[in-house]
Amino acid sequence: MRKFANLLFVVFGLVVIHPVVAQDVLPVRGLCIAAPQVDELDDFIAFIDQELAPRQVNVLVLRVDYNYQFESHPELQDEVALSKEQVKRLVDLCQKHNIRLIPQINLLGHQSWASDLGNLLKVYPQFDETPHVEMPENYQWPNEDGLYCKSYCPLHPGVHEVVFALMDEICEVFETDAFHAGMDEVFYIGDDQCPRCSGRDKAELFAGEVNKIQNHLAQNNRQLWIWGDRLLDGKTTGMGMWEASMNNTHRAIDLISKEVMICDWHYERPDKSAVYFAMKGLDVLTCPWRNPDHAVLQTRDMFDFRASATSEMKDRYQGMMQTVWSGAGAFMKEFYNSEDTTTNTAANCFRAMFAEIEQLTAKEEHNKK
Repeated sequence: MRKFANLLFVVFGLVVIHPVVAQDVLPVRGLCIAAPQVDELDDFIAFIDQELAPRQVNVLVLRVDYNYQFESHPELQDEVALSKEQVKRLVDLCQKHNIRLIPQINLLGHQSWASDLGNLLKVYPQFDETPHVEMPENYQWPNEDGLYCKSYCPLHPGVHEVVFALMDEICEVFETDAFHAGMDEVFYIGDDQCPRCSGRDKAELFAGEVNKIQNHLAQNNRQLWIWGDRLLDGKTTGMGMWEASMNNTHRAIDLISKEVMICDWHYERPDKSAVYFAMKGLDVLTCPWRNPDHAVLQTRDMFDFRASATSEMKDRYQGMMQTVWSGAGAFMKEFYNSEDTTTNTAANCFRAMFAEIEQLTAKEEHNKK
């Protein structure tokens, strides 16, 4: 039988949990952040080496979108984008540190931001769910059109040929067994003026798109990850239109594949909706952002859920994933240059969450001796 003491090692006088133990206690210890820009790549590689690996981060979701030199659809890539060789540097480093590297491209929703269309709808405007809604010169929220972000039409006959080609290519270059499709904050779905979607059940439309993507990924033994907000009832729970759904997509939770990983984010309150997802038979992560106190509570909750769950439920509580909504460069600047460790920032939240994970992991393993 392995001795607890043999599964610890010391770095600069600090006790650090062995990676095997850490994963046994909490399967996912993740970070979700924008893929670095080309001129940020060297700094980001150093960040993985110096900050992620020592904290035993074992999942890194990179929001790539069009920051890659796609061969399948070069017309969609950003003007300056990561090359295959640059991505392979990230792949090799993450494999060295046993970090599961997962790319993200926003599918369905988030096809625009503020006054700017995303690359997909710029190049293929026919995929737009709401072509009658024009992008404003000066974006404001709220607005008469209810425009937050554009969506593509999930029933357009040409959209999946394009997005699946992007998915397949980015998964291949990342050498990954999972893909994150985003799918959060989808406000435009089943629009009354869409010739294909009008009158259809929004929950069925959302679930249909989730399952279509999951089924395509499963052909190559890959798993779909999505944000969980569209699967929560914003009215009944009081969570509202951002962290939950107010347009009736929430019923899709009973229609989607149980193979999908749910990334359950709550930034304003540390709500315990991970229990709801797990009870629906779905694997779930809890995802904080910039509130360190909330992140600590959410981490404790995740450990408690796993400790108190039935054997059938325990492994559905997969762990924690810090989310970062700035660019990689901005986050690293905040992480290294800010002397304020008390305010609500993503960097402080990151530190607090992983410190709590380390303490609770050590405590749990000590109790097993």
